[in-house]
Amino acid sequence: QCRQISPELSSASAVCLDPADFALGAIRDGHVRLGDAVVVFGTGAIGLMAVQLAKLAGASLVIAVEPLPNRLAIAGRVGADLMLDPAGCDVGLEIKKATAGRGADVAIDYSGAWQALQAALRGLAYGGTVVAGAFPPAHEAGLDLGAEAHLNLPSIVFSRSCSAPNRDHPRWDERRILDVCLALLEAGTISGDEVVTPVVKFEDLPEEYPRIVTEPDEYVKLGATY
Repeated sequence: QCRQISPELSSASAVCLDPADFALGAIRDGHVRLGDAVVVFGTGAIGLMAVQLAKLAGASLVIAVEPLPNRLAIAGRVGADLMLDPAGCDVGLEIKKATAGRGADVAIDYSGAWQALQAALRGLAYGGTVVAGAFPPAHEAGLDLGAEAHLNLPSIVFSRSCSAPNRDHPRWDERRILDVCLALLEAGTISGDEVVTPVVKFEDLPEEYPRIVTEPDEYVKLGATY
């Protein structure tokens, strides 16, 4: 698809139309509402857009969970109220502490790690919603869907904004989600400026791609100038 964009829109924000569309799909599928406490697991490109959109949707508390320090710091700069490193704390317990023992209304996972899903179930409020937005491989043994999950009566919703038909078909579809995201980016209501990092020269890309794996904390969404 080709889209005409505003000349005032930064290049970084322009290339964040995707992931913004997937993040908006997750916010809608999770039914984030005014005053909700929302947790975003995994603050890569989609997760960082989800943090911004959760705030925009009216969440009174947005918690970001991420083991990579640089990504966690960016989450704070784009709107997260509390940042948690899962390597240094009991995430489920900290979510409960931050919500006066109630738990999060909505947890959105873009990490794809079974440990994140477990922490989401532990930190969720009674009857809350977990949005599984990542596309992980088969989970390893260890995920416990026993008493704690069952007693909290969570809803687990899988989200993929480009799937058709949309859950809210015919009113909503992928094109409408993209239209809304582009309007928000052009208005500066959400931004990709903190998300696209680092930005390198086009000719340096062959050297940069392997570093995404070996030095993941230095990369969120790799950009190139040419």
